[in-house]
Amino acid sequence: MSYQVLARKWRPANFKQMVGQEHVLQALVNALDSNRLHHAYLFTGTRGVGKTTIARIFAKSLNCEQGISSEPCGSCSSCIEIDEGRSVDLIEIDAASRTGVDDMRELLDNVQYAPTRGRFKIYLIDEVHMLSKHSFNALLKTLEEPPPHIKFLLATTDPQKVPVTVLSRCLQFNLKRMSKSQILSQLQFLTEQEKVESDATALTQLASAADGSMRDALSLLDQAIGYGGGAVRQEAVESMLGSISRDYLVRLFNALYDQQPTGLLNESRAVIEHNPDYQRVCAEMITLLQQIALYQSDPKLVDEDEFDEALLQKFSAHWSPEEVQLYYQILLQGRQDLLICPDEASGFEMLMLRLLAFAPQSGTKSETTEVKKKPESRVLPDSDKQPRISPESEQKESSQSPLAPFSESDNQFQTAPTATASLDWSGLAYELGLTGLAQEIVANSLLESYRDGRLKLQLQPEIHELLNDLIKAEITQALEQKLGVSLQLDLAATGVSGGQTPLQAKIQRQQQERLLAIDAIRDEKLVKKLQHVFSAELDEASVVKIENNH
Repeated sequence: MSYQVLARKWRPANFKQMVGQEHVLQALVNALDSNRLHHAYLFTGTRGVGKTTIARIFAKSLNCEQGISSEPCGSCSSCIEIDEGRSVDLIEIDAASRTGVDDMRELLDNVQYAPTRGRFKIYLIDEVHMLSKHSFNALLKTLEEPPPHIKFLLATTDPQKVPVTVLSRCLQFNLKRMSKSQILSQLQFLTEQEKVESDATALTQLASAADGSMRDALSLLDQAIGYGGGAVRQEAVESMLGSISRDYLVRLFNALYDQQPTGLLNESRAVIEHNPDYQRVCAEMITLLQQIALYQSDPKLVDEDEFDEALLQKFSAHWSPEEVQLYYQILLQGRQDLLICPDEASGFEMLMLRLLAFAPQSGTKSETTEVKKKPESRVLPDSDKQPRISPESEQKESSQSPLAPFSESDNQFQTAPTATASLDWSGLAYELGLTGLAQEIVANSLLESYRDGRLKLQLQPEIHELLNDLIKAEITQALEQKLGVSLQLDLAATGVSGGQTPLQAKIQRQQQERLLAIDAIRDEKLVKKLQHVFSAELDEASVVKIENNH
């Protein structure tokens, strides 16, 4: 029998085998067990977090010969055919390769026909955002009123590109990135099951390199086993990933701590001898700086599995928060500079020297503060020669920019419980501090009325079925704390009509912001010049919003 890669061999066969995504699994399990099923589901999230896996398990649950259940038997012909990818009633479509309207019409022409063997005919459309505008239009009517034997399972990594008209006809579930601890635990389990010798440090490095994707983690584990000759060892993983051990990382920071150019260059060249991936080296240095910054804010915030607390305490006591942020920004910019350097090794040396060039001349925090008060002519142009912008003019310029974010006033609401109009539900729903299923319910609700201390929300029956007393109490408490009043919460399973849910409004606002950004880019003089001189065209699909986390 040919070798089967770990990502396929260990793909979960039922909901109990899934790692993470509890908020999604709970909703689907309850819907299946109570037989309250929507006709269209949309799963969103980054790559490798389980979108299509959950969709396939859901399809098995719907068509299992033992009946609709959250625990498909896995042994009937329907379950086996779905697992083996040969079920005639599960039509899997790769939207990236079938974007044309003719492809979609050909598929939808068969919707009217009953399933061949199973209970439902299920359309699983992966990367649905890749469909063309005309394909979405062709899909829309069927998606709104499908025959009772049809279920749509849609998956996408970019829900902002899916039309609001499609989103409003689906139950949307946002899958989270896997945490490092979740990935590490699964890697430890798999190496034990596969009887592969491994180092804890090596598995930790693989979990970090996976960047929140379980599929990437399993692919890297496969690669590491092959690279290490059947074992997963730290040195082999470091060589494979182009990373450096934490010992080298600490020595680099100690040399920066001591402010010794010779020592820092020697440690840099020791790293260079290993011919590493310099982007990853910089990323690891940035991660350490981030942990130092968190430790300075509150030691409880740091990831205990990342770095030794004594190390974080040492650097936190020596560098001020401003210095940590400065080093962080230098390394962020340095990663970009390395891409255009004639030689990455020499570029890395220069980047390390740049950290010293911007550092204070002494080590105590009091002296550091004194240094910051001096003119920065040593590293920056003379400030007297730079144009000065008053705060008033800067604020005016910012407010006139078409790319400026919505102001806080856009989401203002009054707390007096007098009338529905006084409450901006779309803004309030994302300010309650809720998480998991409680947040999903609030985001998919519609405000019906708010008066005399009573707040009434409309919910789809399928969403209402997921409610329990604990979740209702959690939502009520969050609302009372935010509004500063005592209220009675009424959640009605009447369906949502006459308005947009907070989730729909958020998606529409994001799409409007994107259109404004595209218009602003088109108006740029440089863009117009490029279009005129080179007959260039703007790739609108490449325009994305960059979240600012600072």
